[in-house]
Amino acid sequence: MCPVSSHSAVLLSSLAASDSVTCESHARGSGGMELKPGLSALVTGGASGIGKALCIALARKGVFVTVVDFSEENGREVATIVQKENKFIHEYARVPSAIFIKCDVTNGDALAAAFRKHVDTFGGLDICINCAGFVNKSLVYDDKSDGTSTWKRAINVNLVAVIDGTRIATQVMRSLKKSGVIINIGSVAGLYPMSYEPVYSGTKGGVVMFTRSLAPLKRHGIRVNVLCPEFVQTNMGEQVNRVLVDALGGFLKVEDVVNGAFELIGDESKAGACLWISKRKGMVYWPTSEEEKNYLVYSSKSKKKFVENRFPSIQTPGYFQKLVVHTLSHNFRNATRLERVRLRLPIEPHSALVKILYAGVNASDVNFSSGRYFSGNGKEAAAHLPFDAGFEAVGIVASVGDLVKHIKVGTPVALMTFGSYAEFMLIQAKRLIPVPRPDPEVVAMLTSGLTASIALEKAGQMTSGQVVLVTAAAGGTGQFAVQLAKLAGNKVVATCGGESKSTFLTSLGVDRVINYRNEKIKDVLKKEFPRGVDIIYESVGGETFDVCLNALAVYGRLIVIGMISQYQGVGGWKPQNYTGLCEKILGKSQTVAGFFLIQYADLWKGHLEKLFNLYASGKLKVFLDPKKFLGVASVADAVEYLHSGRSVGKVVVCMDPSYGQTFAKL
Repeated sequence: MCPVSSHSAVLLSSLAASDSVTCESHARGSGGMELKPGLSALVTGGASGIGKALCIALARKGVFVTVVDFSEENGREVATIVQKENKFIHEYARVPSAIFIKCDVTNGDALAAAFRKHVDTFGGLDICINCAGFVNKSLVYDDKSDGTSTWKRAINVNLVAVIDGTRIATQVMRSLKKSGVIINIGSVAGLYPMSYEPVYSGTKGGVVMFTRSLAPLKRHGIRVNVLCPEFVQTNMGEQVNRVLVDALGGFLKVEDVVNGAFELIGDESKAGACLWISKRKGMVYWPTSEEEKNYLVYSSKSKKKFVENRFPSIQTPGYFQKLVVHTLSHNFRNATRLERVRLRLPIEPHSALVKILYAGVNASDVNFSSGRYFSGNGKEAAAHLPFDAGFEAVGIVASVGDLVKHIKVGTPVALMTFGSYAEFMLIQAKRLIPVPRPDPEVVAMLTSGLTASIALEKAGQMTSGQVVLVTAAAGGTGQFAVQLAKLAGNKVVATCGGESKSTFLTSLGVDRVINYRNEKIKDVLKKEFPRGVDIIYESVGGETFDVCLNALAVYGRLIVIGMISQYQGVGGWKPQNYTGLCEKILGKSQTVAGFFLIQYADLWKGHLEKLFNLYASGKLKVFLDPKKFLGVASVADAVEYLHSGRSVGKVVVCMDPSYGQTFAKL
């Protein structure tokens, strides 16, 4: 149980500075929101029908509830029911488990005040359900009034108030730096025309498209979803022509709608999703991904170029070359050798053969070649020898096994698994990620882009209005981190070594570039950012890590994605002691978070799509280092070049120069 303090005194206009008490149950991992005691929800239209049912169902989960409605009699009754439902769960809470607020949702000031009262009482906002609705009983073309109490009222309650409630809830959640879920109650009338009430149909259609357009808010930890039930036997539902209801299979149970809402709350992958609930088909997400592909249009010229797929034929080879680690060493060149291997045929039933076009080079290649990523001691790591090198690549599917149905020969794909430093690669087909084109820019989006995108969202909990510091910012992953931080509305500080890198980062919109060859990072941060830095994206390690830790603000988060300065040298990567680290972060409620991409595989696809869309729309630039590396034999040169500190952008190896030249002409 979580006894919420009633002394939070939070004002909507100054939520970022709130000292409100939050519950341990507010903390959530990478999964969806688990409904459990201590969360809080605000429900508009909560005094009757679907809203009432949702309030009671949430109460049974131990959720604190604010019932917002215009009907004072019904609203207070629901609040009393909620208090009885969770009486024993919150027996020792210092606040009531439910409150009622009388409010006309079309009054913007009153609605904002309701949210403010909720936060004052419960110290936060985890769930907002915009459920208030209004049905006009007369057809708009027969209405001779000015519409104030009829069709205009319907628009204001069903659409304008939903937009306003979503807007306020989003601002509250972002200001409190807490993730949350917003459920907008739509209707089947928003999915296809309802001639008996065109205004109602229009408003609900607006709610559907408004909500679906808010999917990008997921990067702030906020999911907005829309629930579209067919007719439910409530006071509003019974106003619908019974012939139409019977044609659709009869009334839904209100429990069906509650179950749909709980599914949306619990499933993190459904940001922007529209869940259609019908008597005939049950729960259906609308539209399906295949339906969406039929009508989704991208206006950007760059997108058009990005999605055109025409590939030359691929001959299955008898032999191909690949790079193999034969001895454990942080010296990548000494650890690897080029081998010519026979292609084993036939291909396994669930596997695919991929023609590798471009492979990405990473600082951690030397950690892999030294056995650092295998558990156990050196002897246990050596037992894995020999093993294939390389983490990421893009290419074309050259052949598939007999049981592979979901992917076809000729499909451009990305892969993120060991063994990509090769001309061809045999891989389980389920591990392939279809991509619009197998371009080198796509390689940059894989390990480098995904690390930046997921780390800032999950480990950094990045929102907007923060100061974000990125070290080694001109590198493969740094370029993504600075741009994503800027796109989220933050002030970005970046470190680099050299004038060309400084110029490069300025072109990406970085607010303050620190060239450590001309000035000390420590001095700049202390002088220009005395309050400290909110989020630090750190990949250098050593002394740079120490400087960053000392520059972290109260509540700041330092994300460790690597320590490239420690990878090279006679002994390679050696653990270091950080005496006093616990005391330091405890004193300022700071977080030092490690981030390893492999542990977030369930998020790769969604974040890769986000990066694709940003790149295609021109909002995200992807830079490749101009130095050319051609063929598998050049991989060691590319790894050493990256560690020389001279690279700018992503270092990529073209595995087949002749094929790359052919492809470039398409």
